[in-house]
Amino acid sequence: MAPPLTITSRQNPRIVAARRLSERKQRQQQGRFLVEGVKLLEMALRAGAKPRDAFVCHEQLAPVAAPLLEQLQTAGAELLLVSPLVMRALAERDAAEGLIVTFDLWETRLDDLRLDGSDLALVLDRLQDPGNLGTLIRTADAVGAAAVALIEPCVDPFDDKVVRGTMGSLFNLPPVRSGDVDGLFAALRGRGLRIVAADAHQGADWGEGLWQGGVALVLGNEARGLSPDVVPHIDAWARLPIPGRAESLNVAVAGGVLMYTWLRHVSA
Repeated sequence: MAPPLTITSRQNPRIVAARRLSERKQRQQQGRFLVEGVKLLEMALRAGAKPRDAFVCHEQLAPVAAPLLEQLQTAGAELLLVSPLVMRALAERDAAEGLIVTFDLWETRLDDLRLDGSDLALVLDRLQDPGNLGTLIRTADAVGAAAVALIEPCVDPFDDKVVRGTMGSLFNLPPVRSGDVDGLFAALRGRGLRIVAADAHQGADWGEGLWQGGVALVLGNEARGLSPDVVPHIDAWARLPIPGRAESLNVAVAGGVLMYTWLRHVSA
C-alpha cells in the first residue's frame, strides 16, 4: 500500500476549509471547530468529544503528542499528513506541537443539566470577550460548578481563544446557550437554585449569607453590566469591596473571587 500523501499546499481545499474555522459563521456551517495543544486534545478525548480531521506534521510532532495519534484514529479521526508550511498556516500558536484536530460542535440543552439544591451554576449575561469567557469556564470547572449558562448574544464558546483560555475545561463543563432569559431563570429556580448577581455598588459584601444551598451566580456584560431583562430575575446581590481607587473589577476576576467564596463556604 502506498504511503499517504502529504498535503504541502495551503490552498488545498481541506486546509482552506480548516483555516476558515477561525470564523464563527464557518464553524456553524461546517459543524466543527479547531483544537490544538496536547493537554486540550487529551481532555477532549477523555470527555468523549468527536474528532473529525487530525492534521499531523511529523517533522514538528512533539513526543508527547505521538501517543494521541492512535487514540484519535480509534475515536474516528482521519489522519492527514501536512508539511511544516501547512502546519504553520493552521496553527494559532507560534510553538505548534505538530498536531491540530477538528472536533464536532455540540449543543448542550437545559434539560441535559443535572442540578440539585446544592450546586453552583454560572450564568453569563451576553459576554463579548473571549478571554473572559475562557477564564470563567476554567474557573467554574476548577471550583466544581455544575453548569455554565450563556445568555445570547454571547461570544462563541468554540472561538479558538475561548477554547485555549478554558485549558480543556470546555470539554468538562460544556456551556448551555440560551436567548430565552425567562425560560433560563425559571429552569434554574425550578432546580432549587437562588439567583445571585454580582454588582459593584449594592448587596452583601462577599455575598455573605447568600451561598447556602444551590446558587446561580450571574455576571454581567463587560461594558454594560446586567441587561434590563435579567435584573428582574435576581433574588439577591453580592458585592466585592473596592477599598482602592479602581472603579471596578474585570468580570473574570470578580467571577473567580465569588466562585471561590462560594467554594470556601460549601467546603467549611
